Amino acid sequence: MHVRDISSKEAPGDFLPLIVHLEPVLPLTDDQLYELSRINRDLRMERNARGELILMPPTGGETSERNAEITMQLRLWSKGDGTGATFDSSGGFRLPNNAVRSPDAAWVEGSRLERLGKEERKRFIPLCPDFVVELLSPTDHLDALKEKMREYMDNGARLAWLIDPEQRRVYVYKSGALVELLEEPETISGDAVLPGFVLDLREVW
Repeated sequence: MHVRDISSKEAPGDFLPLIVHLEPVLPLTDDQLYELSRINRDLRMERNARGELILMPPTGGETSERNAEITMQLRLWSKGDGTGATFDSSGGFRLPNNAVRSPDAAWVEGSRLERLGKEERKRFIPLCPDFVVELLSPTDHLDALKEKMREYMDNGARLAWLIDPEQRRVYVYKSGALVELLEEPETISGDAVLPGFVLDLREVW
């Protein structure tokens, strides 16, 4: 088993994401990844499309608070809208490319969830969310998160936001459109995917 450190030279000493190469020695199944995540709650774990295990530390307090604010706003809108379900950063999704990802916030249309069995919803949900949010933290790499956003879109997401709170920027990904960069926006609209949802970024900044 080989472990590759992809930490940045700009943040020495931080425990940044590690990639653990498992295949072909030890293919990691969904059930194994779920159990590993369950017994190692101090780490966030994902699996990329190549079957590599990605280990990430818990977020710091400031990032956690921002995550909570984003999820709360999305959840409140979703409860009023009633057409789908909101998920926080602890929820895992198995994408069509076999990656398992845990976006910081996500929303899935209810009709898609209804097609899943009860057992399927208990573990990693086997679909790509319709809408995802990733929040850039001090231990994240912008290029790596941009790659993840493209992965979401390639696997069926209709709208995705990559939020950089330090630079006060939002990268907006829409199905069939070029990436849009918003500089210091106060709000951002969910457009046709999330009609009526407006994220108040003043509470995030």
